[in-house]
Amino acid sequence: MTVTPHTFGLRRPMIACATALVGLTLAGTASAEMARVQDPGLQPYTINGAEISEPLTAEPGDAKRGKALFINRKMGNCLTCHTAPIPEEDFHGNVGPDLAGVGSRMTAAELRLRLVDAKALLPESLMPSFYRTAGLRQVKKDFVGKPILKAQEIEDVIAYLQTLK
Repeated sequence: MTVTPHTFGLRRPMIACATALVGLTLAGTASAEMARVQDPGLQPYTINGAEISEPLTAEPGDAKRGKALFINRKMGNCLTCHTAPIPEEDFHGNVGPDLAGVGSRMTAAELRLRLVDAKALLPESLMPSFYRTAGLRQVKKDFVGKPILKAQEIEDVIAYLQTLK
């Protein structure tokens, strides 16, 4: 699998949106090839088919911290696009798939690839690459050269998503 920089700008938003929804709800759609990714300043990882098997950190993810990141409108901002079983939070999005039960449908390794770089799995995905800095376009000035989430934060969000059974 060749990992190449992808653009955020989409010419066909409706097709891309539908493709993203299908791609993010189906597991195992990528080839079984492996690609080692080294993004300057970030922990290297290996994409193996539709997953990143190895955690990005030695410390296990913390579901409580992950939920806080998930609902934080200035960090993960996941509720902008996704509905989740968090009725106490207002304004859930419907662009991405509903995440109720995602912990039963996807492994931590599958979720890790989608959070780190969904575009490696599905180039037309609307999902941002939360742990990438290279090859991006239209990056907010505050995030140039920095990932949206740090490695431990990715693992924390994964731990939270795994609780959604």
